[in-house]
Amino acid sequence: MRVIVLLLIFLFLLFPHTSHAAVMEFYDEQDGTWLIDLKPYILEVDEALLNWNHIQDLTKHMQQQVFKEPENAYIDDNGEIVKEKPGSALDVNKFHDLINEAYYSEVNKRLHVPKQTVPARVNEALLKEIKEQQLNRFTTRFREGNVERTRNIELAAAAINNTVIFPGEHFSFNEIVGERTRERGYLPAPVIVKGEFSEDIGGGICQVSSTLFNAVDLQGIEITERYAHSREVPYVPKGRDATVSWWGPDFAFRNKYNQPVLIQAAAKEGEMTVAIYTSNDASLFQAKSP
Repeated sequence: MRVIVLLLIFLFLLFPHTSHAAVMEFYDEQDGTWLIDLKPYILEVDEALLNWNHIQDLTKHMQQQVFKEPENAYIDDNGEIVKEKPGSALDVNKFHDLINEAYYSEVNKRLHVPKQTVPARVNEALLKEIKEQQLNRFTTRFREGNVERTRNIELAAAAINNTVIFPGEHFSFNEIVGERTRERGYLPAPVIVKGEFSEDIGGGICQVSSTLFNAVDLQGIEITERYAHSREVPYVPKGRDATVSWWGPDFAFRNKYNQPVLIQAAAKEGEMTVAIYTSNDASLFQAKSP
C-alpha cells in the first residue's frame, strides 16, 4: 500500500494537474475571425495532452479557410502586362506551435493567423522575357453572324489565352478549356459527328484547337495527341485540323524548348488568331517523358 501511495505522489509531481486555455481566437484582417474551442482536441485519457490526430483535422479545415490562390501575371487586350498577385497559405508549423503555446499558457488568447506567401507561377519578369520572340502565328476565319458558334470560339480562345507551358510540360486542350456546358456560357452550335453535321453544346471550338495546332506545329513542340475530323473542315487546309471533344478526342503537345512558351489567342472581327512566343534564349532540348 505504501508503494502505491508513493507512486501516486510521484505521478502527481511528475504530471501535476493544471488548467489549460479552452478557447483560441485566430484573426486575419482580410479573412475574418475563427473561434476554436480546444476541448474536443484534448486527449481523453489525459487532459494535459492534446489529441494531435484531431488537431490534423482542424489544420485541414483552417488550410481550406485561409488558402488564397495566387494570380498569374497576364497580357491584357491592349498588350500590357498586368502584374501578378501572390497568394497565401496557412503556415502549418507555426499554427501548431501557437496551439501548443496557447493551450499550455492557461490563458485564452487572440492570435493572428500564421500565413506564408504562395508565389504566382507566372510573374511579370517571366512574361517580359518570353514575349521577346514570336515563334509562329496562325489565323483562321469564321462568320460572326453565327452568334452561337462565335460565342463558343470566343470562350475557348479566352481559355487558352495567356497559357504558359514550361520546359518539358504537357499541354492538354481539354484540361485548359474545361468542360463545355451551358453553365459556363457555351451554346448549341453545329458539330461533325461520324461524318455528319449535328448540333451540340460548344460547337465551333474545334476551330480554336485547329488554329492552335497550326500555330504550335514547330520543331520545338512535340504533338502528343491529335485527331482529324471525320470529314474536311473549311477553316484550315486539308489534313491540318485537330478535333476535340470533352468525352473524346483531345489535342495535346509537349514543350521541348529549354524556355517556357506563351500562347496568345484571340477571336474577334471574324478572325481566330493564335501566336506562340518564347525567350530569345530559347533552344531545343530533349524533355524527359513523365
